[in-house]
Amino acid sequence: MARVLVIGGTQLIGRALVEQLLARGDEVALMHRGHDTPFGDRVRSIRCDRNDAAAVQGALTGERFDVVYDNVYDWQRGTTPEQVLAAARATAPGLSRYVFTSSVAVYPTGGVYTEDSALVAEDHPEVYGAQKANTERALFALGAHEGVPVSTLRPAFIYGPNNAFDREAFFFDRLRDHRPIIIPDAGQATMQWVSAHDVARAAILAATHDVAIGQAYNLGSFPPITQLDFVRLLARASGHALQVAHVPRAQIQQMGGGLMQPPNYFGVYLDLPAITVDSSGVTEQLGLTLTPLEAGMGDTYAWYAAQPRVTRDYAWEDALLASDGVEVVSHHG
Repeated sequence: MARVLVIGGTQLIGRALVEQLLARGDEVALMHRGHDTPFGDRVRSIRCDRNDAAAVQGALTGERFDVVYDNVYDWQRGTTPEQVLAAARATAPGLSRYVFTSSVAVYPTGGVYTEDSALVAEDHPEVYGAQKANTERALFALGAHEGVPVSTLRPAFIYGPNNAFDREAFFFDRLRDHRPIIIPDAGQATMQWVSAHDVARAAILAATHDVAIGQAYNLGSFPPITQLDFVRLLARASGHALQVAHVPRAQIQQMGGGLMQPPNYFGVYLDLPAITVDSSGVTEQLGLTLTPLEAGMGDTYAWYAAQPRVTRDYAWEDALLASDGVEVVSHHG
């Protein structure tokens, strides 16, 4: 049994991770800003805003942990290397591993990247990728200079139950409502995915294998999947017929379609230039084989189908679909 701190343990990755840790018999504390957790008295709460370095230092004074899993990123304010280092330094005494969840966004657009590929520059214009890359640099420097045993994970798009981003549910709702799914251009832009369950498994393996000290691990389904093939896969996984409408990306943008903010046209923050990674390192070093995407999405749909329905407003999509030159077609298989 390990004494474990999970920073960010109430949402997608964290919930999957905490369930696995509790199943292992670990003693789990969560650092979070909320008033309660999904785990009741099975975990101990440390209420603190991890972006407040002084508060983190105060909250963790006198605490001792074997492993820290750091999953949280503040999408409104960002999370800086200094804020992460505050937690790492506060928990360093006696620590056997600090596992940090980074992102494939540490790499430039393109690929295929392995874990020793160059990261984006410190002043990279995309704040999220720059903060993740700079935090990894800072943590590995802390390991080199102060002996803190660090491992990092670089997941692609993460899916699974309790996803706070409107991603799988975005498409599942439209499939279940017999709605056409909008495909930007020909739908040949590619994506990689990894289940929250697999990210959690990778984190625990990184914490329990000495080979992982000082290492990063890419996590993403390979080969990458095109947008069109992705929605075909979701239709198969959910058992629904698929209709699609190919719409020029420029036309979507002219009508106000958004990446992060509504009206979203292809889930939240998914229609991005591809970053492609090779994830063989996690298999070779830690023995983790990633869940096949269609099987994982099938399990996610089963969870989704048991949740209360969310009311959708399709007015913007209806206007786009009614615009000149847009044709809805059915896809099979």
